[in-house]
Amino acid sequence: MPVSRNPHHDVVVLGGGTAGELAARELAEAGRDVALVEGRLLGGEAPYLSAVPIASLLHSARCGEAWETAVARRAELTGGPEDAAAQARLIQAGVTVLRGRGRVLQPGRVIVGETTVTCDDIVICTGSEPVVPGVEGLAEAPIWTSDEALTTSDLPRRLVVLGGGRVGCALAQLYAAFGSQVTVVEQAGRLLPAEAAFTGEILGDALRRAGVDLRLGTEPVKVERTFPGVRLWLTDGGALDADRILVAVGRRPRTEDLVLSEAGVELRPGEPLPIDESCRVLGVEGPVPGLWAAGDVTGQRTVHAAAHQARVAVAGVLGKRREADYRAIPRWVPTSPAVYAVGVSPQEAAEAGMDLLSAGYDLAATTRGRIEHAGLTGRPGGGSGGRVEVYADRSTGLLVGAAAVGPYAEEWMGEITMAIRAGIPLSVLTEVVHAFPTYGEAVEASLRELAARL
Repeated sequence: MPVSRNPHHDVVVLGGGTAGELAARELAEAGRDVALVEGRLLGGEAPYLSAVPIASLLHSARCGEAWETAVARRAELTGGPEDAAAQARLIQAGVTVLRGRGRVLQPGRVIVGETTVTCDDIVICTGSEPVVPGVEGLAEAPIWTSDEALTTSDLPRRLVVLGGGRVGCALAQLYAAFGSQVTVVEQAGRLLPAEAAFTGEILGDALRRAGVDLRLGTEPVKVERTFPGVRLWLTDGGALDADRILVAVGRRPRTEDLVLSEAGVELRPGEPLPIDESCRVLGVEGPVPGLWAAGDVTGQRTVHAAAHQARVAVAGVLGKRREADYRAIPRWVPTSPAVYAVGVSPQEAAEAGMDLLSAGYDLAATTRGRIEHAGLTGRPGGGSGGRVEVYADRSTGLLVGAAAVGPYAEEWMGEITMAIRAGIPLSVLTEVVHAFPTYGEAVEASLRELAARL
């Protein structure tokens, strides 16, 4: 394993996930002497424990593969998990890889095991970890987080998923597709509570058609061990029996090894590392020189945001000021049908007091929708066709958000993401010609309605 023989580096990157790997590689390619510290898997959660295995297993389910075949395919794609390929990429780029748990006590000093490494800049990319709620008896129950659910070869007969957000919905559909009896428990009155209401409604219908039992507006208050599984008691008075509980209620930033009080940085357990628009870590007196952060540790929750922040931090380290722009960071649920959202949601607009104007169109009304969904009500995602909604700020007339539910929505909604990021006027967007027959018809119709209302 490569070990640094030089106790000083230009830059030390703490954490080798999406943000850390990208930052280390690009800084090394720019000529900096870079060391990356990682005690877990290089490459982060996405290739081993989240996006890639979820997409692989759902693809296997759509293809009708057996569970054993799907697990073998997942292992082949994720590497087992084994991060030798990620390490090789970093070494080839000129990055020194330090294996171990890294601690930051002050700017310019990182402790790895028994070694103290000094540097000019530190980029903190320590990621996040699953949250397990403090429900009575839950800690003693047979629980999974998404990490275990996406690496195991077990297929539970009865599975309860706590959380109806992006991860909970995807895993619920995944396990139901392979024959598990799945129940989703979500405290809010609908799935995907942070997104436009129609997204959770359509996805909920798809999950029910797949055999998933949805318990909305309730939460567990107690868990008891039974033989051979567990029983969950809910706030609505109901009870659920399961062989396994999958906890998917959220994640919290991993900051336990950051002791930055000497630098004037106030850290509270479970809260993100504060940064400014250039991804510089903030102390009580402003940005801390030589200290940067990117990814989940800053409170962001997607691979896309982590990569964006990493590039902003890299620019800063190289002396080229750049500001992070979160207006068009995609949010994707890889279910069938897929859910895709970008920009401001109606809920966020209401909380911010924004005067939001919306327009939408059902995919079932498009020719492509009629071709693909006619007579498919018995299949996951079939029958409803899905929907697109677009949102504009009435005061500026510009597109500020959108949401869609439909087959591969993450692919054909890319133009909306670019339009929000570039601030393209609606008068230009409505003149875009879409191929026929595609779901672009729904996007075009929504934009034209929005322009007419403005």
